[in-house]
Amino acid sequence: MADTPASPAPASSSTDDRVVLLAAIIGAHGVSGEVRLKLFGDGPDSLKVYQTLQVDGRALTLKSVRAGPNGAVARFAEINGRNEAEALRGAQISVPRSALPALPDGEYYHIDLIDLPCISDEGDALGRIVAVENFGAGDIIEIEQPAEEGKKPKRFMVPMHAAQIEADKAIIAAAFIL
Repeated sequence: MADTPASPAPASSSTDDRVVLLAAIIGAHGVSGEVRLKLFGDGPDSLKVYQTLQVDGRALTLKSVRAGPNGAVARFAEINGRNEAEALRGAQISVPRSALPALPDGEYYHIDLIDLPCISDEGDALGRIVAVENFGAGDIIEIEQPAEEGKKPKRFMVPMHAAQIEADKAIIAAAFIL
């Protein structure tokens, strides 16, 4: 979930309420109310730092979490049987950005990059970061250029190593810009 850029992390507000998805419930596990999770982060232990998690807008108390088939198995205090667990299939588990643990200098969360303005290392305005993807060979940032009148905005991708992340902008190496 965290990556190391060449520069300081972008500033984030302690009152930041952007939603960060941590996992999705993919089904029930057993008969006692446990759920199977597809994780989007660093593993089951990363969920243990949160006392409560938002599950499709409902606050649930995490009692336990462990590694399981295809991700993790979790138990919530408020879920008391297989039927209740199965009803949560497809639900997303999230926290507000402000609840994420602080990172060391030089690291950031992907959500901190979304909507960050981008310029080339030659000073040209490029647009804003709209996504951070990883298709197996490392992180790639997707940049959306401003729309021309009457046209949809164009997007392009560059590898993360072509970007220098600063608190208020991303500087993209011109060699990677079409």
